[in-house]
Amino acid sequence: MPANDLENGTHNETDRLLGANGANGTHHYGTYQKYKDQVQRTFNSACRYSYNKTRIVLLSNYVNILLVFVPLGIIAGMLGWSPTATFVLNFMAIIPLAALLSFATEELSLEVGETLGGLMNATFGNAVELIVSIVALTKGEIRIVQASMLGSILSNILLVLGMCFFFGGLKYHEQVFNSTVASTMSSLMAVATSSLIIPAALYASMAQNRDTAPDFEQILSLSRGTSIVILILYMMYLVFQLKTHTDLFAGAQEEESEQVAALTPWEAGGVLVVVTVMVAICAEYLVGSIEGIVESSGISKTFIGLILIPIVGNAAEHVTAVVVAMKNKMDLAIGVAIGSSMQIALLVTPFLVILGWIIGQPMSLYFQTFETVVFFVSTYLTYYVVQDGKSNYLEGAMLLGIYTIIAISFYVYPDTAGLPGTPS
Repeated sequence: MPANDLENGTHNETDRLLGANGANGTHHYGTYQKYKDQVQRTFNSACRYSYNKTRIVLLSNYVNILLVFVPLGIIAGMLGWSPTATFVLNFMAIIPLAALLSFATEELSLEVGETLGGLMNATFGNAVELIVSIVALTKGEIRIVQASMLGSILSNILLVLGMCFFFGGLKYHEQVFNSTVASTMSSLMAVATSSLIIPAALYASMAQNRDTAPDFEQILSLSRGTSIVILILYMMYLVFQLKTHTDLFAGAQEEESEQVAALTPWEAGGVLVVVTVMVAICAEYLVGSIEGIVESSGISKTFIGLILIPIVGNAAEHVTAVVVAMKNKMDLAIGVAIGSSMQIALLVTPFLVILGWIIGQPMSLYFQTFETVVFFVSTYLTYYVVQDGKSNYLEGAMLLGIYTIIAISFYVYPDTAGLPGTPS
């Protein structure tokens, strides 16, 4: 074979092999580029989706601007800043966390159905107060626990309901709501009031015997038995509301059904878990700084637990109730205000008594005479105001007025007057 032909054949075979390899290389590079572009598009899409969902959560309430206090409060607690700084920073941090907790619970309840949603609202609706109280209970701060429970009830049935009636009445001449539902809730609140009056009456009766001091173990036994009965009554109320007599609550449910969930159940559940952990951390530092606040400022534990902590825990509900009242959705406003008080009185408080029984803390339903009278007067006034199914700004002003009087009275009420839950 001539040398030129051999050389040309070699070049042709080389070109063919190089061409084939080049084509394969181009094909593999193109496949890799497509895969890379797909991953990039998926990543960008996930980032946009996460950004949109985060934006929805953060813009769900105006008070979320206070979220900047969450890291500050945690840092203050970890580094051992002054009790005043730690208390104030964590106090401010819990306000937006309470709003996020309320938002996540509402989103989740919209997706899981009416019955389970009602149970979730009952469980998480007052989660901030529950978490703070559990932390305080484990530390043996019975005064803080009972004061915060009583304060949460008073702030809802007097402050929140009063603001709903007042601001709604400024916009509308007269507002109407379902008097049957309001009366049912108020009747259950009267039952809760009785559960506090009876232990106080029993203690006073035993104290009349001057030969022996009252046995607080008997008060604890009464409180624990009463708590079990109250929990059963609350469960029956849930069945009454969500199952057997849903027609009575149709107005509030129709107003709630107008809402459309912005988060999936998994997303809402994730927000719920993260926010609950943050609330627990901030509550730990908040409760831990109360002793220092009392010593440095002279403010009593009773005032902190009864006025300040409930305002923080109920901040989101305050805003929600007033907004819907100004939209003339009074059934929903009544449900938020009185319903939240019922959850505290009939669910959270007896649960804490049972929990104290389990962990060995003397948590009871015994209050000092002054606290019991205040609770009775507040419940009676609320029942009197809502029984006609109508409201105006003057009735709201009356509720706000009595709450202001109560707040002033507890500001001057000394801790030495006696510890709630532990007779002096």
